[in-house]
Amino acid sequence: MNDTMAASSNRIMLGPLVAAIDQGTSSTRFLVFNAKTAELLSHHQVEIKQSFPKEGWVEEDPKEILQSVYECMDRTCEKLTQLNIDVSNIKAVGVTNQRETTLVWDKQTGEPLYNAIVWLDLRTQSTVERLINKTPGKNKNHLKDKTGLPISTYFSAVKLRWLMDNVEKVHEAVLSHRAMFGTVDSWLIWCLTGGKNGGVHCTDVTNASRTMLFNIHTMDWDPELCIYFDIPMGILPKVRSSSEIYGLMKSGPLTGVPISGCLGDQSAALVGQMCFKDGQAKNTYGTGCFLLKNVGTKPVMSDHGLLTTVAYKLGRDKPACYALEGSVAIAGAVVRWLKDNLGIIQTSTELEKLAADVGTSYGCYFVPAFSGLYAPYWEPSARGIICGLTQFTNRSHLAFAALEAVCFQTREILDAMNQDSGINLSQLQVDGGMTSNRLLMQLQADILCIPVVKPSMPETTALGAAMAAGAAEGVSVWSLNPEDLTEVTSEKFEPQINPEESELRYARWKKAVQRAMNWETIEPVNSGNEDTSIFSSVPLGFYILGSMFMLIGAKYIAGQKLA
Repeated sequence: MNDTMAASSNRIMLGPLVAAIDQGTSSTRFLVFNAKTAELLSHHQVEIKQSFPKEGWVEEDPKEILQSVYECMDRTCEKLTQLNIDVSNIKAVGVTNQRETTLVWDKQTGEPLYNAIVWLDLRTQSTVERLINKTPGKNKNHLKDKTGLPISTYFSAVKLRWLMDNVEKVHEAVLSHRAMFGTVDSWLIWCLTGGKNGGVHCTDVTNASRTMLFNIHTMDWDPELCIYFDIPMGILPKVRSSSEIYGLMKSGPLTGVPISGCLGDQSAALVGQMCFKDGQAKNTYGTGCFLLKNVGTKPVMSDHGLLTTVAYKLGRDKPACYALEGSVAIAGAVVRWLKDNLGIIQTSTELEKLAADVGTSYGCYFVPAFSGLYAPYWEPSARGIICGLTQFTNRSHLAFAALEAVCFQTREILDAMNQDSGINLSQLQVDGGMTSNRLLMQLQADILCIPVVKPSMPETTALGAAMAAGAAEGVSVWSLNPEDLTEVTSEKFEPQINPEESELRYARWKKAVQRAMNWETIEPVNSGNEDTSIFSSVPLGFYILGSMFMLIGAKYIAGQKLA
């Protein structure tokens, strides 16, 4: 009896709860937070399979993504019940997601028309090069004034264009007005709010700003950009703020609960780290690495290879805030590559131990440009390179070089950010799965020469989505007033090497990056059908013809003399 009373008492004391769906590149999670204390109460995680049908292609199954969300929700609710926490206390659900990943589905059947093309995918490189070549001055920043983005394989518009050009089902569905386009957030919200039976087709400003179809000044889809990419506006989701009620859950244990928060994962982490002031920044270490700096209510354009993106818009009537962003394609993904492709480690935690055993890369540098290089270079033709190898180099040195690579890439985007703003960051707030690697965090402080600050609760991406959902009008269980925000406990990593050594290592890294550049081009390789005669090379042809004429002339002159 006393146990029952205690459980009942605990339920009352907890007050309102808010949940977050965190759908990332490598896994899906569902997390439940206490809206008053920001305490994480329970969560569940499911890994997502990636497929690589061709070199440079990266896909995921939209149905598997959706099923993983349902599984995580069900399991988390079961765990809450076991903890004597009443699931009916969950007052709202927020969604945060891998950005740019592109889906098209049939609104009548609810079926995906192709796999999701993941943000890392490179199949659109030829499309991107064609688009850049037709711009005045072959300028990859031709659309930057409107979008804040360079023309790159990274963003959704070129992926959508590829689907419309190369997948017959998508082409037909667009022509017959049955196609719906969306990033992962749109797909999940549409499915969870009813799907083909009245599902809400929407996205938020942060995800929309990653498509290259969205004008970051008007805060809506841009007709001229849609014409440029030849994409019909009718297939696009409605753009909403990051914090408002989009619709209600239509199935599962949370039926009837509003979905009221939506942020791309990096924007969600910025909110979760409570970077609400101009100048505050955070770096997230996930599959990729993303450094965002809040620049306030006016967009700032970068002169050093950074993106201008929408940070958040926390309410229909609230102003949008913008961020400068440095994006690195491969961070945590390098750990997966070492494990799955090379087999030099069995688990992610083993990497830290291997690297710590040697404490140095012994002059080995690893540039993991598997998907080209993102910020600050935006060079899709770069490819991965490991250099500085000697007979002494072993797998431990390679493990250390892989961790250093993440830190050097962060240093490059931090340098660019400092140059753009004219104000150097005095410390770096960090989050994401890789921050559990203490050696990585120490290396990062050493290479940046500034302290690295890690919150004790690492789930800041999910927390940001929960905050947006809980603060939405009509929910209002989470206050975002600065005086009401919970003080975050954190751990600080101070630099432990002298700046001269740090600069030397960084200079060598830059040298390695140059070696990785311009590796892959889309110039056609001789497949056996082309003209392979020596005369297909004009300079060589002239040389050989000239030589032949000289020989004939010499023989003729010799013959004349003999006569």
